Amino acid sequence: MGAAGTAAFAVGDAGTSVRRWHDAPMPWVLDLDGVVRLGTEPVPGAADAVARLRSAGEEVVFATNNSFGRVVDQVAELEAMGVPAAGSLVTSAQAAASLVEPGERALVIGGPGLVEEVRRRGASVVDAGPADVVVSGLDRALTYDRIRLAARTIRDGARWVQTNGDVTYPTPTGPEPGAGTVAAAIAAASGADPVVAGKPEAPMAVFIRQRLGDEGIVVGDRPDTDGRFAAALGYRFCLALSGITTAADLPVDPDPWLVGADLASIVTEVLGA
Repeated sequence: MGAAGTAAFAVGDAGTSVRRWHDAPMPWVLDLDGVVRLGTEPVPGAADAVARLRSAGEEVVFATNNSFGRVVDQVAELEAMGVPAAGSLVTSAQAAASLVEPGERALVIGGPGLVEEVRRRGASVVDAGPADVVVSGLDRALTYDRIRLAARTIRDGARWVQTNGDVTYPTPTGPEPGAGTVAAAIAAASGADPVVAGKPEAPMAVFIRQRLGDEGIVVGDRPDTDGRFAAALGYRFCLALSGITTAADLPVDPDPWLVGADLASIVTEVLGA
């Protein structure tokens, strides 16, 4: 296997021809961080790869565990990178909000995207207890007092919903603490474990399967998240080495169907040169 930046591939199904399997248009589920973008920077070739998929008649959905930004803002950022995404973005904030009941009081530890989706669900977002549910995700303004409040509210009987378990997310300068890091602090302080909504868990899979059906391709940069998500969906997993996972980490579990340097390389291998 070559290093990232080369067009090297491994086929998980030995003897299976990619092009022979892929005779008809196929839904693609693309991770964002590490596949389409790194922070606010686009992954080279990703925009053209998405355009090529759509030109070939493939349906493209972006599935991200990024719960911090509002959907409208994330769509605008993608479009500024040359990736139209209106109506095609599914976030872990949406999946987490689906586990909140309308009318509940929700203590939200997270960014504006998570707050927006909880309110869209019809819940009341409160700044202090009591609350029916604590909903947590990436919170770049996290403080000791917010951890203490979340833990106390959970110990007092509130349910706990977590957007996702990713402890880091990729950026141009390297991994940064993710929502899973926030959850670890709350878990340590509360003695509880959350219900996790985002990839690779069932609430996010329900969102995708209802829209795309029972067969498709997942492209991601994390086997533990994207690979397990593909397995939950029954989709084929393509590992892009443009984010958290690098060639030095191979082999990985679950075993990808394809491994490529980036999204562009994977699309070329599946659709043909």
